[in-house]
Amino acid sequence: MSVSKQQYSEMVKKASPNSKSFKDIPKAFVIGGAICCIGQALNDLMKSGGLDEKSAAVWTSVTLVLISAILTGLGYYEKIAKHGGAGTLVPITGFANAVVSPALEFKSEGYVLGLGAKIFIISGPVILYGTAASVIYGLIYYFMSK
Repeated sequence: MSVSKQQYSEMVKKASPNSKSFKDIPKAFVIGGAICCIGQALNDLMKSGGLDEKSAAVWTSVTLVLISAILTGLGYYEKIAKHGGAGTLVPITGFANAVVSPALEFKSEGYVLGLGAKIFIISGPVILYGTAASVIYGLIYYFMSK
């Protein structure tokens, strides 16, 4: 069966629902803003508890990752993302969700071939290229500063 580009475009248009930007964008803004406000509140709470600024930032990040992973494991993060869309992709919580989701999906295949092999299926390239880029940039910076 051969399909022309025009026929394919029509099929895609028919199968793809139109996004309601006037609703989706404000919802993403509110959900993303709420996640950021929770992070800021945690940071302020930790600083008022006696932690210095750097330590409070680290513990806030760890706490947000933990909360995101737990919510993903319990199935709540997906429900939040259904309404919040791109707002739930706030970097640290979205990254935790991207690590935990494949692990849960492939857990039935076993701990080594399922969970162990698939846990970084989405976030693995980000970690790999981020690490490689930081090494390259670090070397460039090192040799340029000499």
